[in-house]
Amino acid sequence: MRETDEIQRTAPAEVSIVEDTRCRGSWREDDMLRAELELEDGTVLHGRCFGHPESVAGEVVFNTGMVGYPEMLTDPSYTGQIVVATYPLIGNYGAPPPLAPNELDAPYESAKIQAAGLIVSEYCAKHSHWNAARSLGSWLEDERICAIAGVDTRILTQRLRNCGTMLGVIRVNGADTPFVDPNQQNLVARVSIAEPILYKAGEKRVAIIDCGCKHNIIRSLLARDLSVIRVPWDHDLSEERYDGVVLSNGPGDPEMASVVVKTIERLLEYSEPVFGICMGHQLMAQAIGARTYKLKYGHRGQNQPVIETGTDTCSITSQNHGYAVDASTIPRDWREWFTNLNDGTNEGLRHTFWPHRSVQFHPEACPGPTNTAFLFDEFARMVQG
Repeated sequence: MRETDEIQRTAPAEVSIVEDTRCRGSWREDDMLRAELELEDGTVLHGRCFGHPESVAGEVVFNTGMVGYPEMLTDPSYTGQIVVATYPLIGNYGAPPPLAPNELDAPYESAKIQAAGLIVSEYCAKHSHWNAARSLGSWLEDERICAIAGVDTRILTQRLRNCGTMLGVIRVNGADTPFVDPNQQNLVARVSIAEPILYKAGEKRVAIIDCGCKHNIIRSLLARDLSVIRVPWDHDLSEERYDGVVLSNGPGDPEMASVVVKTIERLLEYSEPVFGICMGHQLMAQAIGARTYKLKYGHRGQNQPVIETGTDTCSITSQNHGYAVDASTIPRDWREWFTNLNDGTNEGLRHTFWPHRSVQFHPEACPGPTNTAFLFDEFARMVQG
């Protein structure tokens, strides 16, 4: 029997849900609406809806992290994506209190949930954590995010690994919702801020081009006694004073953010340090003439090993991206900095002379690992002069 047929024959799941009497609403299985996930290849998996009971479409991706679902869900790089949590039990530590606008407190990476939807094997509604203010289901409901529990995430992840990332729809009560490809949209413009924001700390100032900036990038720079001016993705940096520039992470296809590429081309003509992170790495690569391409299923999780070129130094990194840089197109005067040990893809660039660098992974990883946080120390030293 073909794997597709086997998945399509999967019966509606029997979901084990514990009622949480401390939070608004009942999460008993009898009260949960039937829902299904349909992939663009016709694969259908059944489950029960928790969170907001409204159908949603997006790109279905999987995350291999064992912890950190508040950080995962609020990461702007997940905009337009339905996230499959491969760790089997989700929701056991609830959700922290809401953030005020422009507040940077952990563990959120932005002020709201950015993922389009969530798929889990088992949802634990009876949470227990010192900082929990509500259940995961209540949080999802508050922010109108749909989620499914009771899905066999093992066979779903295997499907995505074998066939590649696919478009999908979470349908609640059989709603007729069409497929939507978020990579055809300028997601960077959707998640970037509208006006510059200044976060005051030290004397030296770093400008962050916000393509969907995670809060922990800002926290990491402030912790190193740097002031931060966070600007919109299409902002004219000639209006700002800065001693270094960070190109942030962000969602979708980097080709859709070509305005930033033009800005980076100008930045690389000067000696102020430039540091690209995740999509910032891809945009820097495009600015120097290198090519980017879509990965089969991407890298998403807190367990990606990378090795520094020319050394035996291996680091475990947090990653969240569906596109990569073609190392064979890196021009003269630039060098490959890191390589992914799982599939050999490029994980970083650095100029042979100027203080311009970029990495595909997240040195600001929150909740971790922090193996590559030293890269912020190096960047801070370059900015401090």
